[in-house]
Amino acid sequence: MALLDSVSLTILLGAALVLAGILSSLVALRFGAPLLLVFLILGMLAGEAGTGGIKFNDVQATYTVGSVALALILFDGGLRTRFQTFRSVLAPALVLATVGVLLTAALTAPAAKYLLDIGWLESLLVGAVVASTDAAAVFLLVHSRGLRLRPRVGATLEIESGTNDPFAVFLTILLVELLQRGDKPPQEIALSLGQEALLGIVLGILGGRAIVWALNRLVLPQGLHAPFVATGALVVFGLAQAFHGSGYLAAYLAGLVVGNRPTRAHNTVVVFLDAITWLAQIVMFVLLGLLAWPQRLPHTALPALVVALALMLFARPATIFLCLAPFRFSTREKAFIAWVGLRGAVGIFLASIPLLVGLPKAYIYFDVAFVVVLLSLLIQGWTIAGAARWLNVALPRSDPAPRRVELDLPGQLAQELVGYAVGPNSPYLRRRLIPSWAKPTLVVRDEGILTPEEGGEVRAGDYVYLLAPPEKAQALDRFFVDMPPPARPDPRLVEDFFVSGTATLGSLAEIYGLSVSEEDAALTLADYFAGQLGQPAQEGDQLPLGPIVLVAHTVTGDVLTTVGLQLAETEPEPGAGAKSLIARIGNAMRRKGS
Repeated sequence: MALLDSVSLTILLGAALVLAGILSSLVALRFGAPLLLVFLILGMLAGEAGTGGIKFNDVQATYTVGSVALALILFDGGLRTRFQTFRSVLAPALVLATVGVLLTAALTAPAAKYLLDIGWLESLLVGAVVASTDAAAVFLLVHSRGLRLRPRVGATLEIESGTNDPFAVFLTILLVELLQRGDKPPQEIALSLGQEALLGIVLGILGGRAIVWALNRLVLPQGLHAPFVATGALVVFGLAQAFHGSGYLAAYLAGLVVGNRPTRAHNTVVVFLDAITWLAQIVMFVLLGLLAWPQRLPHTALPALVVALALMLFARPATIFLCLAPFRFSTREKAFIAWVGLRGAVGIFLASIPLLVGLPKAYIYFDVAFVVVLLSLLIQGWTIAGAARWLNVALPRSDPAPRRVELDLPGQLAQELVGYAVGPNSPYLRRRLIPSWAKPTLVVRDEGILTPEEGGEVRAGDYVYLLAPPEKAQALDRFFVDMPPPARPDPRLVEDFFVSGTATLGSLAEIYGLSVSEEDAALTLADYFAGQLGQPAQEGDQLPLGPIVLVAHTVTGDVLTTVGLQLAETEPEPGAGAKSLIARIGNAMRRKGS
């Protein structure tokens, strides 16, 4: 009975810790504190040296939980990445994820060697442990601050933080093996790296396709689609690890494949993985906090603090500027990417590997990683919003996204039903703006369900349901954001619908149904203006693009940051309902021609 009581007490304490973490996150959001830091401190307070007094030193359990959590986080990151985004920044992101990790580790090593009084190999291991950025930390903080990063910057951070973990894991394990068994021939290291990467890529792609096939072919009971996908991701991860491939790379690529294929219950899967990865992060950070020994930290705190500052202020910036030199990033963009190299649970998770295998002075790696993560979350995490705005890499407006409802339609995978509440200041209501690929289907008004014809003119407070391709559903958010009109509206422009200067012509053409050449599709609007005008754009410059006119709206330091859209003005006909923007412009052009 004593054993049963002990198990019950463990469950109670574990659940209470997670619940406290969730509730404390509300307070943290109110004061702008990095949430992951809250969970880490909560674990420390509950530990042996804190007020909770819980004795926890199970490194193997922490490593197992961390592996599962990291695999799910990477799978979820791949699931949310569009192939178009992936391809657009693949080269710089992969350079950062491979060469960048190695450079960061190498540039951090000298500080570790002279401050911690260890050998060069041990110093390189310290650098490897803290070299990778944490996908969960980066995007949790970016989203919780309501930042809308410029597309290229956000995509680079997304792909880098999602793909650098596999290389950091490989480098850490390789250095641990070298410290255990001595030198390893260079050809054996290259062969091992190639094998891990190749198996990870093959098994990730095949595993992702297998999940898609099973998801669309098997008749699963309702509610089991999302758990099936999450479990499938862990199977792909475990299979790759069992065959000595990179399970983390396989998990990310499997998510990338699943997220870019038509599947059943797509929205259900995304929402479920949102919740499960959030819970995994909480559990992982609380466990890592429990595993920390605060009473030992004072002995290594000062050297670890200097190593952390060397990493943040020298190693990471130098790596970013060197790796991105061949690519067309501005100095401001490079500076922001360098500053947002947040370290999270991955670093502490990697530091548990030397503890797990029993390396001499293994606690040094854990303590340094712990201080680095703590400082990164405190300094970088708290300043991320200010840095984005100061360096002008955040979009001018950060209006909260509207609540979107997505419903799968049985029998087909090409369309889903997307619903929104219509706010009084939404572009949809004020200008009847809607992409040509979205078809209004239902209007809910005063608890009654109407067709668009029956509903007539849409009103504020209505709920509109549209048919749209699942991969484009998120693009509808901007049309239903309830934002106040500008203080001094420009009558020529759709004043509540601006486009970032870093948006591509291809993405604009996709929303408006325009025709642009493949060569021009990859150009940003800023580059398009510069190329057409032969010089940097000035405020007020105009360029025609099919039935619309692009207007340079905001120019900051010779950089075109926002573009307005000039449309033909037509008043909606009574009872016409929600028409597509392309139809309205086409009608106006025909009337002008006649």
